[in-house]
Amino acid sequence: MQDLTRGPIHSHILAMAVPIAMSMLVQTLYFIIDLYFVSALGEAAIAGVSTAGNLFFFVLALTQIFNVGCATLIAHAIGRKDKSHANKIYSHSLFYGVIATMLALVIGYLFAHHYFASTAADQATYQVCLDYFYWFLPSLALQFILTVIAASMRGSGLVKPFMLMQITALLINALLSPIFITGLGLFTPMGVSGAGFASSLSAMLALLMTVIYLANNRNTLQVEKANLTSDWTTLRQILKVGVPAGSEFMLTFFYMAVIYWALSDFGAHQQAGFGLGSRIMQCLFLPVMAIAFAAPAIAGQNFAAGKLKRVYVTFKITTLMTVLFMALISVLCISVPHIFFSPFSDDPDVIEAATTFLSYVGYNFVPAGFVFAAAAMFQAFANTLPALLGTTIRVGSFVTLLMYYLSQQALTVTTMWTISVVTVYIQALVIMVLLRVVLKDKIFNKAHKRAKKIVTATV
Repeated sequence: MQDLTRGPIHSHILAMAVPIAMSMLVQTLYFIIDLYFVSALGEAAIAGVSTAGNLFFFVLALTQIFNVGCATLIAHAIGRKDKSHANKIYSHSLFYGVIATMLALVIGYLFAHHYFASTAADQATYQVCLDYFYWFLPSLALQFILTVIAASMRGSGLVKPFMLMQITALLINALLSPIFITGLGLFTPMGVSGAGFASSLSAMLALLMTVIYLANNRNTLQVEKANLTSDWTTLRQILKVGVPAGSEFMLTFFYMAVIYWALSDFGAHQQAGFGLGSRIMQCLFLPVMAIAFAAPAIAGQNFAAGKLKRVYVTFKITTLMTVLFMALISVLCISVPHIFFSPFSDDPDVIEAATTFLSYVGYNFVPAGFVFAAAAMFQAFANTLPALLGTTIRVGSFVTLLMYYLSQQALTVTTMWTISVVTVYIQALVIMVLLRVVLKDKIFNKAHKRAKKIVTATV
C-alpha cells in the first residue's frame, strides 16, 4: 500500500498512470492483433467480432460498479489510516465479485443470442457473433473478480504488481490468439472461436497469478475469511458510488448498440469500419484513460485526509494532461486517419468507413478529455451522479437526433458521426457546470469552514 497524501502529486499520477497505460496498451495491442488475424476471414468476421465485442461494454458497465466503488471507498479508508475497514470492504467486495462472475456465465450462455439476433447485419455476422462470444464469455465473467482485486489495490495506492501480471497474461493471449485462429502444428484452425478461447485462457492465467501473489505477499490488503460474506452496509456504499459510474458505461453500451443497429441498414462493411475505428480510438485514448484511472485514488486519499489543496492541484494537473493528450491525438485523426487502418483490412469499403468515422469523431477528443478528468474528480468525492447526468444527456440527445433523422429518412453515416461530435460538446458543457458546483461544495466551502473553526478556536 502507498500513502498518496504526501509527495509531489504529478509524480504520484505518473507512477500510477504509467503501469496502467502499459497494461491498457498491451490489452489494446492484443485487440489489434486479433483484428489483424480476424480481418483475413472477411468483413463478416470483423463485423461479427466487433458486434460481439460490444457486449464487453455491457460487462464493463457492471464491473465499473466495483471498479469505482471499491477504489473510492478503500482510498477514503486508507486516507483515514483505517486499514481494518479497508480490509473489510475488500473482503465483502470479493464475495460479491464471485457471485457476479457466476451470474454472468449463466445469463450470457442463456440469453446472448437474442441480442445478436437484433444487431447483426446478416446471418453470417450473427453466426460469427455466437462462435466468438461463447468462447469469449469466461474471460468477460472473470473480469468481476479481477476488477474487485485490482480496484481495491489501486485505491490503496498499489498498482504495479497487478498491472505486470495483467500484462503477462495479455502477452500470452496475444501469442495464443493467432495460433488458435489460423492453426499451427497440432492446433487446428478455430477461426473467430480461437480468439475468444485465447482471451478466456489469459483471464484464467491472470487470476491464478493474482491469487499466488496475494497468498505470498502480506504488504497488501488482506482477505478476511469471516468477511467473505454478504454485508448490506458495504454493498450499499459500493452501489451508491459505483452504480452511477456503472450506469455511465451501460449508457455507452446502449449508445454503441444503437450505432450498430443503425449501421445495419448501411451494410456489414460499415459495422466493420466502425468496429475497427472504435478499437483504434480506444488505443489512442490510452494515456488519457490511464491518467483518469490514477487520479481518483490520489484525490480520494487526500480528500479523506482533509488535504483539500492537494485535491484541487490533482484536478488541475489531471485536466491539463488529459486535454493536451487529446489535442495531439485529434490532430492526427482529423488530418491523416488512413494511416491507422491499412494493416487491418484490404477491403476499400471497410477502410473508407473506418477513416470517415475517425476523421469526424476526432473533433470531440478535447472535450472528451475534460470529461475524463472531471469524472475522475467525481469518483474521488464519492459523488458520481453528476458524471452520470452528463452521459445521460449526451446519449439521450444523440438517440433523439438519430431517431429524428431516421423518421425523416435523411440519416447518413456522416450525419450520425456529426451528431456524435455535437453531443459530446453538450456533455462537456454540462459537466463543466456541475464540476464547478461540486468543487465549490467539496473544496472551497469546506476549506472556508475549516479556516473559520481554526480562527474561532484561536480566539
